[in-house]
Amino acid sequence: RKNTKRVPSFRKLLRTSKIKLDNKLKNKQYKQQSAAKKYRKEQKKLREAVRDAISRKPFPLEECKKKQIAEKREEEEEEDALPLDMMDEDDLKLMEDLAQKSSFLTRDLSSDEPVHIRKRKHENVIDKYEKVPRRMQTEPEKELIHLLPIKDKGGIIPQTMEKPVLSVAQDEEEDTEDMEEAEDFNEEPLPVLTPEEMAAQRRQKLQERKMHIAALASAILSEPDNNIKKVKELRAMLMEQDPNVAVIVRKLVMVSLMEIFKDIVPSYKIRPLTEAEKATKVKKETQKLREFEEGLVSQYKFYLENLEQTIKDWKQRKLKKSNVISLKAYKGLAEIAVKCLCELLVALPHFNFHNNIIVLIVPLMNDASKMISQLCFEAVKKLFKQDKLGYASLGVVKVISGLVRGRNYDVRPEVLKVFLHLRIKEVELQKDSEDIAPKKKFMTYKEKRKNLSRMQRKWRKAEEKLERELLEAEASESKEKKLKLHTETLNIVFVTYFRILKKAQKSPLLPAVLEGLAKFAHLINVEFFDDLLIVLHSLIASGGLSYRESLHCILSAFHILSGQGDVLNIDPMKFYTHLYKTLFSLHAGRTNDDMGIVLQCLDVMFAKRRKQVSQQRALAFLKRLSTLALHVLPNSSVGILATNRVFMQTFPKMDLLLDNDSQGSGVYLPELDEPEHCNAQNTALWELHLLQRHYHPTVQKFAAHLIVGAPTEGSGALSLDLSQRPAHELFEAYSMRGMTFNPPVASVTPRRKDTFSQRDSFIDEELNKQLQQHICETVVHKPVDFAKHLKESSLA
Repeated sequence: RKNTKRVPSFRKLLRTSKIKLDNKLKNKQYKQQSAAKKYRKEQKKLREAVRDAISRKPFPLEECKKKQIAEKREEEEEEDALPLDMMDEDDLKLMEDLAQKSSFLTRDLSSDEPVHIRKRKHENVIDKYEKVPRRMQTEPEKELIHLLPIKDKGGIIPQTMEKPVLSVAQDEEEDTEDMEEAEDFNEEPLPVLTPEEMAAQRRQKLQERKMHIAALASAILSEPDNNIKKVKELRAMLMEQDPNVAVIVRKLVMVSLMEIFKDIVPSYKIRPLTEAEKATKVKKETQKLREFEEGLVSQYKFYLENLEQTIKDWKQRKLKKSNVISLKAYKGLAEIAVKCLCELLVALPHFNFHNNIIVLIVPLMNDASKMISQLCFEAVKKLFKQDKLGYASLGVVKVISGLVRGRNYDVRPEVLKVFLHLRIKEVELQKDSEDIAPKKKFMTYKEKRKNLSRMQRKWRKAEEKLERELLEAEASESKEKKLKLHTETLNIVFVTYFRILKKAQKSPLLPAVLEGLAKFAHLINVEFFDDLLIVLHSLIASGGLSYRESLHCILSAFHILSGQGDVLNIDPMKFYTHLYKTLFSLHAGRTNDDMGIVLQCLDVMFAKRRKQVSQQRALAFLKRLSTLALHVLPNSSVGILATNRVFMQTFPKMDLLLDNDSQGSGVYLPELDEPEHCNAQNTALWELHLLQRHYHPTVQKFAAHLIVGAPTEGSGALSLDLSQRPAHELFEAYSMRGMTFNPPVASVTPRRKDTFSQRDSFIDEELNKQLQQHICETVVHKPVDFAKHLKESSLA
C-alpha cells in the first residue's frame, strides 16, 4: 500500500504566539459582525426607500379638492347628528381644545407638509416636491483593525487603526487614470534593441543586483544584531521577476544567504521563550539579544522553506503563476538549493530545524538525478565522519530506515552504503545491552558509614563535589550517554539489515547489507549468531551471489566467530572450503579489486584463529596463494606474499614446502577443492623462483625473503617499512589505480649517438684492402681544359 504520510512543513513546526492568535480571532469576529451589520443597514435603507416612495406619491389637485368637500360634508352631518347639548362637559372641553388646533381638522394627513402652514390654492406639484425635506445621509461606521498591543506598566494596552476606505468617486477616477495610462502605454511603441544592446543591458542589470546583494551581505556580517532585518530584504530577492536576470540572481541570493547563516548562527540551539520568561523584566542587552535570536530563527525558517519549495516545484514539474523561469532553468535552481541544504546539514548540525533538513536530504539520496544523489550522499558521509557524539547520526539513520521500509526496499544501494561511514568503534560500544546500564559511581550512605571513617567521609564528599563541578565546567557529554546513542543507532542499522536478509534476499541492496554486516558483525548480540550464520551459509550455498558478495558473507561469518563467537561450538570448515575453492576466480582483470576483501578474510581466518587451524589446511592455502601470485597485478602479489610471510611465521613446519623431499604418502592434488585432503605437504613452492624474476622490485624482495624461510633478522630479513605493515595496507599502497608505478621508475637519460667506427667487421677482407689502398693514395687535382676537349670532339 502506498505510504500517504506527508512530511510536516516548516510552518506547522513554528509555534504562533498567543497574542497573535487572539488578534487573529478578534479580527475574524469583527469582520463577521461588520458584515452582518452592513447587511442589516442595507435592508433598513431598502425598506425606508420603499416607504418614502409610497409617501411621496403626488395627488392631483382635483382629487384634493373633492376630498376636502367630502370631509366638510361629513363634518356637517356629524354636527347635525350630535348636538352640543347632548355632550358631556369633559367631551365638550376636549372638542374645544382640539378645535384650536387647525391642523386637526384641516390638514391632509397623507401629506408630509409642516403642520402650521396655510394651504395655497394654486400649488404646483414641482414646488411641493421641492419643499419636501431632504434626508441627511448617515455616515457609515468606520471599520477598525486590531494591531499588536503595547505593554506598559499598567498592563497591556490594545491598539487599533481605522481601515482606509476609498470612495466610489475616487475609485472611478483611479480606474479612468489607469485606463488612460494603459492607453498611452499601448500607444507608445517599445524601442527595438539589437542583441548587443540587450546583452549590455542584461550585464548592467546583473551588475546592479550583484552590488546590491554584496552591500546587504556585508552590512549583515558587520553588525548582525542591528541589521537582522536586512536578511528579509535579501531573502525577498529570491522572488526576482526580471526574466533576463532572474535565474542568476536567485542562485546568487541562495548561496549568499547560506554563507551568511553559516557565519552569524550561534553555536547553540535557540529555544522559544516561555510565557514566564516573556513577562519578566530584562536588561536592554538581553532584550536585544532575544530580538536578534527570534529574528534569526524566523528568517532561517523562511529561507529553508524557500529552498524546499524550489525543490518541490522542480520535482513536480510545476511552474509559478508568473512564468519568469522555465522548467529547464528550474533544474539549475533546484541543484543550487540542494547544495545549500547539504552545506547547512554539515555546517550547522546543532542549530534549529536540523532534523527538517535531514528529512529533505535523505530522500534525495534516492533521486534519479545522479548529481543530486551524489551531493546528498557526500553530505551525509561528511556528517557521519564529523559527528562525535551521535545525535545527528541517529536522526539520519532513523530517516534512512523509514525510507527503505516505506519504499519497500526499492532504493539505490548507495543509501545503505552510507552506513559504512558511521563513527561507531568497538571500544565505544559494549557487547551486551546489560553492560550499558549506568554503573554506580558513588558509594551509598550505609557503605560510607560501614567502610569509611568520619574524616574519610568528609574528604570523599569534597572529592565528589569537585568531580561534579569539573564535569559541569567541561560541558562534555558523558561516555554513558555516548554509548547509549551509539547502541540505539546500531540497533536501527541491524534491524534494517535483518529485514532485507529476511524479506528481500534477491534485492540489489544485498551486497551493501553483507558489506555492512562484515564491518559491524563483532558488535551483534550473541543471541543472533546461530541464526545469522545459518542465513549466511544458505546464501553462499544457493549460488545466486556474485564473488564479491560471497566474500562479504565469509568475512561477516568470521568476524562473528572471532569476537564473542569464540564461546560457540560452531565448525566453520564450510567457509574455509568455499574460499579455497574460489581463490582462482581472482585474476589481473576486474576481480583484482576484490583481493582486498580476500586478504581481510585470510587475516581473520588464520592469524586470529591460529589455534583452530590445522597444519594441512595452512599448507594447502600457502601453496594455492603462491600459485595465485603469479597471475595477478603487482599490488595483489605483494599482499599475497605478505600473507604467506605471516603463515610461515605463525604456523610451524611451513618450511616443508621449501624442500624437494616429500613428507608422508600421497601425491599433491591441485585440482581438489578440499584443503584438508589435497596432500599439500608433498609439493614445493617453485613459484617463488619465478617471482624472484618479477618486474616489480617489491615482489622480488618478498620472494627472496620467503625462499630463505622468512627470517625476522639477518641478511634475508625485510626492511621495517615492509615487515611492519599488514597485507591489506601494502595492497592499497602499491595500487596502480592512478596509473602510477610504486616505486617510481628512474628516468634514463638518452645516450648520444656516436659515429660508428667499427665498420671493418661488416666489410669483406678484399674489399677492405682496396678501400685502404685507395685511401692511402695521394689525389692529384688536374685543371680541366674545355677548349681542348671541344677541338678533339670536332676533329673526330
